[in-house]
Amino acid sequence: MDEVKMIEAVERYIRGEMKPDERVYFEQLRKDNPEVDQMVVAHTLFLHEVNELAERKEFKSTLQDVHTDLSMRNVIHSTTAAGRSKVVYLWNRYKRVVAVAASIAGVTALTFSALVWVISPKQDSERLQALDRKINQVSRDNNAQKAEINKIKSKIDPASFTSGGTGFLVDGKGYLVTNKHVVHNARNIVVQNTKGQLFKAILVYNDPSKDIAILKIEDDAFKGYNSIPFNFKKSSTDLAEPIYTMGFPRDQIVYGEGYLSSKTGYQGDTLSCQIAIAANPGNSGSPVLNKNGEVIGLLSTRQTAAEGVVFAIHSKYIGKAIEELKKSDTTHQGLKLPTGSMKGLDRTEQVRKIEDFIFMVKIN
Repeated sequence: MDEVKMIEAVERYIRGEMKPDERVYFEQLRKDNPEVDQMVVAHTLFLHEVNELAERKEFKSTLQDVHTDLSMRNVIHSTTAAGRSKVVYLWNRYKRVVAVAASIAGVTALTFSALVWVISPKQDSERLQALDRKINQVSRDNNAQKAEINKIKSKIDPASFTSGGTGFLVDGKGYLVTNKHVVHNARNIVVQNTKGQLFKAILVYNDPSKDIAILKIEDDAFKGYNSIPFNFKKSSTDLAEPIYTMGFPRDQIVYGEGYLSSKTGYQGDTLSCQIAIAANPGNSGSPVLNKNGEVIGLLSTRQTAAEGVVFAIHSKYIGKAIEELKKSDTTHQGLKLPTGSMKGLDRTEQVRKIEDFIFMVKIN
């Protein structure tokens, strides 16, 4: 609607000439549109002033007629005046009355303006300033939190870890066993579970001669476990006994199965045994388990010249490494080998039970 039509609508609204439904629509328009509402207020004030001016002129004219009539009938004595002098005479005589009328009109206008000011939405400057301060504070807090998050992410950003292998828990308090060569020259170590959660870890023991390392998860996010479902086999393993392993040759945990092909390792090494199984570099540090879900070894190396020829450190050396750690550092006295049992469970159930206890190890 253009401005002329809007003014016409405002005038009809003020004069009460609108139909009921049209008036309801227009009042809703006033509520929704502050400019229309302000136009109604301003136009009402304008018409009010016009009416006041017309009444004032009519009042002056009446005074003049009454004075002239009284003067002509010699009721009052007055010098006949004409033209401008007549107007001046009447003004001087009745200016007090006109002043009172003008004052009333002025007070009315001021009162009307005051009402408009009171009814109109106020801009509480103090509240706006307080709100502005709060918004600024929230913005600063948000930036500080982002900086802190980025700082933490930079510490454990998976992309910053370039190599690693596999490790598995031997104590629910966060102790893991892996190969020494997996964490060789590591400045930072993180371990990642099958759910993708990352935890910071530290090296607490290593034996390069046996290629065994023990890590300890030092991360508030790690909640630990009350028990571990598997245990370590204490007796020797028979040749051709089925074995399996689980590790991280890629980002997902991978299951592999095979058999014990020799009770000794490369060139008769008694420290390790030979297993026939598919393995890749990320499998280093994986547990090797038998059909009862008992750990018989720690997957260590593979013979690159022969497919499926892999070596695993006998599990008894893991136990010895733990005992040496407890002797060398009393803070680890509470470390104990797991005593769980998966005997009688089929392979699928065993895998489901132990996968949460196997971690990807990453270093930089």
